[in-house]
Amino acid sequence: MSDLIQYVVVRGDLLKTMEWPVGAVIAQACHACVAVIDLFHNDSYTQAYLANLDGMHKVVLEVPDESSLNSLSSTLIKEDVHHKLWIEQPENIPTCLATQPYPKDKVQSYFKKYKLMKL
Repeated sequence: MSDLIQYVVVRGDLLKTMEWPVGAVIAQACHACVAVIDLFHNDSYTQAYLANLDGMHKVVLEVPDESSLNSLSSTLIKEDVHHKLWIEQPENIPTCLATQPYPKDKVQSYFKKYKLMKL
């Protein structure tokens, strides 16, 4: 399953307007990736993705703000696309989300309108 992909979507305003350190934003994405792999560890796509550690494919995208991130999460829930919306504690701030690994053609349409994240 070489076409498996994991999408990671991060709020751009964390860096641009809220002035979070780059490392803190990267940590949010890492948290979401680890959490979603744990949540869906037994899924066949996740197992196949983990079976080829050197061949992992992730795409890190950016949404402008919290509202956009929550809207994307709601859409993914409605469409039964497994993901983890990471909410930083104790601040209770949604910061990013990560999907479980999926075949690209199954989930790419949900992410086409977003651009690659730039630091």
